[in-house]
Amino acid sequence: MRIPARYATIEEICLVHTRAHYDFIEETKNRGDGDLLAVEKRFDSVYFNQLTWQSALLSAGGAIETCRAVASRQLKNAIAVIRPPGHHAEENRPMGFCMFDNVAIAAKVCQIDYKQTCRKILIVDWDVHHGNGIQQAFYSNPNVLYVSLHVHEDGRFYPAGPYGDHLHCGTGAGEGKNINVPWPTKGMGDADYMFAFQHIVMPVAHDFDPDLVIIAAGFDAAAGDQLGGCFVTPTCYAHMTHMLMSLAEGKLVVCLEGGYNLKSISKSALAVTRTLMGEPPDRMEETTATPSGIATVQKVVMYQSRYWRCLYPKDNDREISNSLGAERMHDVIRAYQSKHLYDTHKMISLFIFRERISRSFENQVIATTNYHKAVPLIVIFHDPPEVMGVPNPVTNKLELHNTWLADVLKHYIGWAVKQGFGVIDVNIPKHLTGIDDGTEYFEENKLARTAATEELAVYLWENYIECNDAQEIFFVGVGDAYHGVMHLLNNHEGFFERIAGVINFVAENPLRSVHDQNVYYLSKWYYKNSLVFVADNHLVWSPDGPLAGKKSTKRYGAFIRSPKVGLNEMLVVHQQQVQQFILQRVRRRSLAEAGSGRTATEVEGGVGTGMGPGMGSRMGTGSAGLLENAMSIETTMGMGEP
Repeated sequence: MRIPARYATIEEICLVHTRAHYDFIEETKNRGDGDLLAVEKRFDSVYFNQLTWQSALLSAGGAIETCRAVASRQLKNAIAVIRPPGHHAEENRPMGFCMFDNVAIAAKVCQIDYKQTCRKILIVDWDVHHGNGIQQAFYSNPNVLYVSLHVHEDGRFYPAGPYGDHLHCGTGAGEGKNINVPWPTKGMGDADYMFAFQHIVMPVAHDFDPDLVIIAAGFDAAAGDQLGGCFVTPTCYAHMTHMLMSLAEGKLVVCLEGGYNLKSISKSALAVTRTLMGEPPDRMEETTATPSGIATVQKVVMYQSRYWRCLYPKDNDREISNSLGAERMHDVIRAYQSKHLYDTHKMISLFIFRERISRSFENQVIATTNYHKAVPLIVIFHDPPEVMGVPNPVTNKLELHNTWLADVLKHYIGWAVKQGFGVIDVNIPKHLTGIDDGTEYFEENKLARTAATEELAVYLWENYIECNDAQEIFFVGVGDAYHGVMHLLNNHEGFFERIAGVINFVAENPLRSVHDQNVYYLSKWYYKNSLVFVADNHLVWSPDGPLAGKKSTKRYGAFIRSPKVGLNEMLVVHQQQVQQFILQRVRRRSLAEAGSGRTATEVEGGVGTGMGPGMGSRMGTGSAGLLENAMSIETTMGMGEP
């Protein structure tokens, strides 16, 4: 059945927009082309001509009549093929090619015309852009539930800003009736959208129990739309439509919104229309959501669970406060580690005096008492230890008896201390005090964390490492924390000249390279004096990865494909390789010193070492002792002992 379109009235338009906004759009019919071009520049992504007002009224009127036909049960469901779109149009300004907010206007008209049978309305917006106009229209309305699935990119994607993030949930009586699913990047596909529908949209929709469902159906997230950059297929659009048809006794209206590829729009709209007519959707090929998609959905679920009984796990933020004496566990765990390392190896905290980062790294840098002496020194930059737990499925609370702390690096430290080596252990927390505060769920600020890591690395090198008597210095970088090691290599002149070796463990974080801007042979040095263990599932190993087809990879170091994918598992399986790597270099130096004809006493006395007379007494173990120690350990390792 074809539904005749009509012009929306001024009274209907002003249910959402101001009279001044209506008058402004109407004035465009009397302006010349040059004047319209000048006016366009005052707004964000709009296009005017002499027919703009007329077509905008028809578009809004078409949406109204389609929704009225379904709300009054003249039709079971319907689709409105209308232009221009409307979900970006705000109360007093056009934007994003939208003049009047078609869906919002139609929803308000239905609530007025059918007070008893159309009181609660669900609006699902799957346009790739956030529908800021619809959100604004109903932000305090308890009888309209607005759900938007859109690319957000941390507020950088159109229409930009924080308004489309998961924290904007409505206000006043409408709090909890606004749900944003903000994808962190382009490239989302069928499985991501279905995951969001299964875990957010449908549970909440059934709980809300609407009288009418309206889809703001932009098809710019469709596969083939280069501007949207996502990969939603016609089959997925059909499945989402089919799921929504189970609500409101089947009263469903689809209103066309955005889209920039005519072929993608036509295929997707056809799939939706066939579903409305009763055809079952085709089978979906993609069923596994991406990690970023899962993380986004779980984040939204956790935050929205405070408003909806059907959403689990529940958010505990409101129960966490200073009045309960609550502390973030990363501080508690590091305090425990600090005490344990002191009790076991007499390791002490190194003072960090930098105004911006000192609080963040309190108790995070711990060293053996011989770190400054003439012995091999191992400096470990690492991510926090992994806490593994099974939360209560209802309360989402972690119970201590179902929680474990995985800290493989303590075995590395214990081994180094046993050999008489110095150790500086640097834990890089994901929460930076003074940068990220509060008791709400915290997402890691990687840019801030990387900057603080690099600043700390320079501070430690200049104040605790460069000025000491360590004979061989080894740097170990684990996870994102290895950025500090790479920063020193790339930006601190003379750093590598005192370094005997670099060992890095890379799992999910990007593989970083050295550059030869300051020292032309730095990449060759790094390749010969490094071990870089890369997780088995890392992008670098894919056929189209960053190193595919490249001849020289020296600047990335001597990287090795690990059979494991997690940092803890990698640290376990490669522990013996790391120990052998370090011991071989310690032994090589000891053999070189012994072969030069100098006795251990001469070396300790400072002959040829750049030390003054009398300084040898501070060195502890001499070259002969280190050689004997290293050779005995190699023999032990050959028998299979760690």
